[in-house]
Amino acid sequence: MQPSEVNNKENLKHKTTAGVFWITAQRFSQILVNFVSGIVLARLLSPEDYGLIGMLSIFMLIAGTFIDGGFGFAIIQKKRPTQEDYSTVFFWNLGLAIILYIVLYFSAPAIASFYHVPLLSKVLRVSGIVLIINALRAIHENMLNKQFQFKKLAITSVVSSIISIILTIWLAYKGVGVWALVAQNLILQTIPMVVYWLTNKWIPKLVFSLKSFKELFSFGFYMLMNALMVTIVNNIQGLLIGRIYNPALMGYYSKAHSTETLASTTISQAVTQVTFPLYSELQDQMERLKAIIKRLTTTMAFICFPMLFILILLAKPLFVLLYSAKWLESVPYFQLLCISGLAVSLASINTQPIAAIGKSKVMFYWGFVKQVVGIFFIVGGLLLAGIWGMLVGMVVKSWVVYFINCYLVDKHIGYRLRNQLIDLLPVFIMSTVAFVAAYMTVFFINWNMYLMAVVQVVIYLVIYCGASFVFKKEYFADAWELGQPLFTKLKKKK
Repeated sequence: MQPSEVNNKENLKHKTTAGVFWITAQRFSQILVNFVSGIVLARLLSPEDYGLIGMLSIFMLIAGTFIDGGFGFAIIQKKRPTQEDYSTVFFWNLGLAIILYIVLYFSAPAIASFYHVPLLSKVLRVSGIVLIINALRAIHENMLNKQFQFKKLAITSVVSSIISIILTIWLAYKGVGVWALVAQNLILQTIPMVVYWLTNKWIPKLVFSLKSFKELFSFGFYMLMNALMVTIVNNIQGLLIGRIYNPALMGYYSKAHSTETLASTTISQAVTQVTFPLYSELQDQMERLKAIIKRLTTTMAFICFPMLFILILLAKPLFVLLYSAKWLESVPYFQLLCISGLAVSLASINTQPIAAIGKSKVMFYWGFVKQVVGIFFIVGGLLLAGIWGMLVGMVVKSWVVYFINCYLVDKHIGYRLRNQLIDLLPVFIMSTVAFVAAYMTVFFINWNMYLMAVVQVVIYLVIYCGASFVFKKEYFADAWELGQPLFTKLKKKK
């Protein structure tokens, strides 16, 4: 290997580990902020308030996916994007955002009528402004991701979260109800947009290049269509619950889903936000790409599986502590969704490599298959057994999607499906054995639920960490490498 290749490899490794550190720090800071705000807001607001926002989420997310849903990936995937590329994407996003907001504005009364909740019309019209804000922000985030500027992204996001939460709590205390949640989202998106425009020192050229548009569209279109299908299927349950049931039940489901999503995607999104630019850099080096996917898969499972199993054990005391006893109906929904989260935490690791090597059309075709399967299980489950059948369908759908992603990596990159499952088996066995042992304590000890939670966590961690240390020490080493930038910084401070 040439010296330049060695230096390039070390540089990419440094960028990756540093990026993972900053994005992970961002995610965990947001968890802390959401932890504090969740305790307060859940006591100031009602399940109905959360349910109203949940009813509108599918419409907002679909509209938001159109904005930068494919071109952001295309910009990052392209090795050397030009000023014309960035400017073209910016004007496309902004123009599309304005059109979509107009559509949402005039569709709001019909959507409110669909749910039989007149207030939703005003809520949607105000919430929709965020589409234009996101269009103004998106290109800056694409540029910063492309340049591995994750420190700036992380600091901006954390500061924005803190400010938005403070203002939201104040509004909720004043009794404005659902409007506090509307304001939270607007503030949360506006602050980064302003910061990026003031500090990134990039101004679009007054140009819209058809050449750039066609080049980026050839890749981005399929990414956009895939993202749209994923968004629709991942949120169709909210549409069905909101239409069939009442806002309160929608609120319980929304709280369970948002809490589980925060847990299952915090670390995986931190890693995959960094790895997509990395995968794109290595798109012509399949052996290195395969090795990275393998290490990330086992490391993510080693971290996320025990975290989600512990959350299943702690669900009841956790919800009472965070949100108060009025949210107890969310607990069984949350526990079932955590099983889905096991698959979700790994899915994107096997999705992004396919996009990075330019197979957006393959992703689109298989994405269509995955979403058809998803709708079949979700809607079928709802028809057969109501909301519980729908939740089971979501779990099945998540694991089917994961296995399809593994198959695509097997076919196009060479990391065999059989080998992936063998690599994951030790983590799954250790996690499951530790969970069963910790869960069984409830049959022998009948203490206060918080004291029981502590005992169960201790039992779980002793068994899991002990088994890992004896049988899979390399997993500790890989997890340590992801967190190494944190410990390096702490040493420097000392």
